[in-house]
Amino acid sequence: MDPIKVDFSRKEGNRQNSIVVPPERAALKIILSAVCSAVFAVILFYFMLPALNFKAIEFYIYFAAIAVSYIVFSAVFTKALAKPEYIPYVKKQAIIPGIIIAALVVVVAIGYVFSCQLFRAKDYSKIITVTEADFTEGIEVIENHESFVEVPRLDGDSANQIATRGLGDLAKHGLESQFKVSEENNNQINIGGKPTRVVPLEYDNIIKWFYNTKEGIPGYIKIDMSSMKQELVMLKDENIGNIRYSTSEHFKYNLTRHLRFEYPTYMFGDATFELHDNGHPYWVCPVLDKTIGLFGGKDVKGIILVDAVTGECKEYSIDDVKTNKDLLWIDHVYDSELVVEQYDYYGKYRDGFFNSLLGQKNVVATTEGYNYIAQNDDVWMYTGVTSVTGDNSLTGFVLVNQRTKETKFYEVAGGTESSAQNSAQGLVKDLQYTATFPVLLNIGGEPTYFMSLKDENNIVQQCALVNVRHYNSISTNNKDLSACLEDYLALLEDAEIKVDFDDDGIGQPDAPSSDDAPALPPVTGVIEDIRTAVIGGESYYYIKLAANETYFSFAAKDNQNVVILNKGDNVTITPAGDSKDAIVAAKSIKLAAAEPAPEAAPAE
Repeated sequence: MDPIKVDFSRKEGNRQNSIVVPPERAALKIILSAVCSAVFAVILFYFMLPALNFKAIEFYIYFAAIAVSYIVFSAVFTKALAKPEYIPYVKKQAIIPGIIIAALVVVVAIGYVFSCQLFRAKDYSKIITVTEADFTEGIEVIENHESFVEVPRLDGDSANQIATRGLGDLAKHGLESQFKVSEENNNQINIGGKPTRVVPLEYDNIIKWFYNTKEGIPGYIKIDMSSMKQELVMLKDENIGNIRYSTSEHFKYNLTRHLRFEYPTYMFGDATFELHDNGHPYWVCPVLDKTIGLFGGKDVKGIILVDAVTGECKEYSIDDVKTNKDLLWIDHVYDSELVVEQYDYYGKYRDGFFNSLLGQKNVVATTEGYNYIAQNDDVWMYTGVTSVTGDNSLTGFVLVNQRTKETKFYEVAGGTESSAQNSAQGLVKDLQYTATFPVLLNIGGEPTYFMSLKDENNIVQQCALVNVRHYNSISTNNKDLSACLEDYLALLEDAEIKVDFDDDGIGQPDAPSSDDAPALPPVTGVIEDIRTAVIGGESYYYIKLAANETYFSFAAKDNQNVVILNKGDNVTITPAGDSKDAIVAAKSIKLAAAEPAPEAAPAE
């Protein structure tokens, strides 16, 4: 007898639908799936920290993940993988989550279309307002030696290298090896009108976080960008509590989590660590908005100022930041990458989308990299502007105030920053030094690149000056700032380029006022340390006297007797000039005259 065949499916036309077989206690399994999805949503929010904002793409990812989690939990509780007969039931349960996911995808797609640069090119070009200015008037003029020595000599990597040395001072407080310098929060700010990098400490690892989080982070390292000196600032010594809220914290003291719980709908940019004029540490957290369509035209609409010690949050609109005199100490509101992106939109789309692809009339772009200039107690980001053809010619510079977003373009033809770096590195090819990204200077009205030349350990060894307009022919380097500037001015004079510069101070500290009277009185003391280096094929000696933190440098070719000196010798050094640097050039060194021996008593 043939077996009886039972068809549990029903046909409607040509479509065959499976019979949905619900599992036992189906209502309970629906409740369990919903509860588990809700728990998953809470845990995911805690770690993902999405902005609950329709203009944030992570908002859609977050809710799509919750919808998917319901489907997964439904399959788990019905054991659909082990019992295939329940798969149709799970598919039915997935209809509503699937509709939610599809709706989210549709909204995102429509949002991207309405934010598309193809249709909104003009709007993108207007995110930033650019005014043209005269370089000789807009960039603060360096017109004498005193203003030149204040030029920042460090970049971020060099500053971090110097900051790391300051960690040794933690041993005085019993905190050695517990903290490290932050590599992400290394910001250049102005303190008392001087360019300074402030680097907060952070926990060295998760274990050391566990042992130290109760007390918090004890301080930060402050680095003078000109003198290259670092200082470990312990907050308890300043009568300020330890830093409790930071990006290196975990759980409730984590800065990002703290902000998200306080402002669940806000979109934030990268927070920067800054100091109030009274030395109190704060986090400046820009609040972002999308100004074109749903996802385009990112810009800053305000800030949240977070007290790094107490976690207290204060909100300010962007107009408050620009006009409130109590907020003038803030330097970083607009992120450098953001303003570069906005200027590139301006340079690309100001004559329309199709012009950016076809005719490319007046289409320009920023060069690779940027640096900072301190002016009027504000920090200005600057970068070069070049044509989109990709050559090494420069059309000018753009400066953006990082507090107000005031943007100025200076038309200057010349070589790009990378061309200047190559020129400076060519001067020390045998030493294989690398050049920092240039700092733009106005030396007596002449646009000039200043760079530090670093060794493989990111230690600054020399400096270089390269003329923007004549980067191939007017460039010089030296380990001494004054000598480098003097050489550069001489090259300008040889090229018949006139600059408005008071050179009375140039070279004077390095030269005696007369043949018989040195610029500074000699220094006598016992040699405590001797170090040597070979620079440009020449031998240099660095000598430190007891009870003196300064190293005096000598070229062996100019002071041959330096090679026979030893630790413990009593010597007299004639400095070549006054300087606050850790290394000071010296004119001469000689053994100090010994005390005359007492005369022997006459023999009887």
